[in-house]
Amino acid sequence: MRNAVARRGALGIAAALLGTAIPRHGEAHCEADDERKGWWPSLARYTKDNEALIQSGAKVDCVFMGDSITELWLKRRPEFFGPGMICRGITGQTTPQMLVRFRADVVSLKPKLVHIMAGTNDIAGNTGVSSPRMIADTIATMTEIALANGIRVVLASIPPAARYPWKPRVDPVRRTLLVNLLLQEYASHTGARYADYYSVLDDGHGGMRSGWATGDVHPTARGYMAMEPVALAAIQAARSQKPQTLCHA
Repeated sequence: MRNAVARRGALGIAAALLGTAIPRHGEAHCEADDERKGWWPSLARYTKDNEALIQSGAKVDCVFMGDSITELWLKRRPEFFGPGMICRGITGQTTPQMLVRFRADVVSLKPKLVHIMAGTNDIAGNTGVSSPRMIADTIATMTEIALANGIRVVLASIPPAARYPWKPRVDPVRRTLLVNLLLQEYASHTGARYADYYSVLDDGHGGMRSGWATGDVHPTARGYMAMEPVALAAIQAARSQKPQTLCHA
C-alpha cells in the first residue's frame, strides 16, 4: 500500500513538472494539448491538412519544406502551387525543427520529390548558435531520410539577405555563402538537384535586389516569380535524372 501511494505521489510530481495532468482511466491527452502553438517543432501545424490529403488519395508531386520564405511563397504566389504542389513552410523555423517534422510533413505524404529550402533562421540564431557545417549536416539528414524513402530531392540555396531585422547584430552574408557552397557540394555527391535562387535574387552585395524583398529576407511576388523558373527546372531535372543515392561521405 505504501509503495502504491509513493508511486502515485511520484507520478503527480512528474505531471506537475511537465505542466500536464495525468489522464484519468487511461484516456489520451486532449487534442488541444497537441496543438499548443508554443510546442517547439510545431508538429501539429499541418496535421489536419496532412490527414485530409492522405485520405483524399490525391497524388503528391512535390512537397516544399521550409520556413517563412516557403510559407510566404504560397501566400504571395498561390497560383504556383497547383495540383500536387504542397507547401509545408513554417515561419521562423530552423533546420532542427524541420527535421523533427520531416516524416510527418513530407514522408507520410509519399511525394515524388521534396524541395528543401532552409537555413536562414539557423544563421540568425533563432534556436541557438549553428555553424555552416551544422546547418548543412541537418539538411543532409533530411535529404537522406527522403532518399531512403524513394523521394527525389531538390536542395535550394538560402536566398540572399544583407541583414535580419529581428537580429540586427548578425551579419548573414558570409555564412549564407558558406552554407550554400556546402549544399551545392553535397547535392553533387547525392545526385540531388541544386536550385540556385541566390544568384537570381542577389543584388551583388549579398542582399536581395531592390523591390524584390520585404524586410530584407522575404521575396515579394516579383521575387518569387523570378525564383519559379529555377524551381521548375530543378524539379524537372530531378524527375528525369538517374535515381539519387544516399551519400555517406
